[in-house]
Amino acid sequence: MAIVNLKEKVIQIKIVYYGPGRSGKTTNLEYIFNRLQSQKEQNTSKLVSIDTKGDRTLFFDFFPVNLGKINGFDLKLQLYTTPGQVKYESTRRLVLKGVDGIVFVADSLSSRQDANIDSFENLKNNLSYHNISISDVKMIFQWNKRDLQEQNIPLTDIEQMEASLNSELQTQSFPASAVSGTNVFKTVNYIAKQTVEKVIDMSVVNQKQRPN
Repeated sequence: MAIVNLKEKVIQIKIVYYGPGRSGKTTNLEYIFNRLQSQKEQNTSKLVSIDTKGDRTLFFDFFPVNLGKINGFDLKLQLYTTPGQVKYESTRRLVLKGVDGIVFVADSLSSRQDANIDSFENLKNNLSYHNISISDVKMIFQWNKRDLQEQNIPLTDIEQMEASLNSELQTQSFPASAVSGTNVFKTVNYIAKQTVEKVIDMSVVNQKQRPN
């Protein structure tokens, strides 16, 4: 749920990168953070890493200058990853608390399709834990590791991934490579804009519902 700071005139939006272990969630955030750090006009916090055995949770926030202001308020994006391993279920639930937008990072490796499906079902369950339906939160898919096709590593066709994961929501998706940066910023910019539009729409509805 977006947080509005009236004193500092900032709207804070939380976006979570979700998906199975080793799908590229951490690599996405590290790529975004490093690129933003090289752009002096971007106001970026430190990249915080919570290390667990074999997995990590990362987060940082920044003010996206390309998205401008919302009714005179600055926009702050908080980006989070979730640990992919099942044993960190409580951490995943905690990270999803107050989420506004989700990027599901799916692994394109042929051997990881069951893991993608299991993680997607797990996402639904963990959202329901917070009384959130997956259809009520802004969400997009990223088909990661598409660059491995050049190395003749078996990948699942995008059409198959769409059918197994995106047939219900039919939301936006991007083929990507978090290692090379292909469509990494396209992914985060799209989910940010979609989430901001929802926040604006909800604020308009809330204003109309207020008694005169």
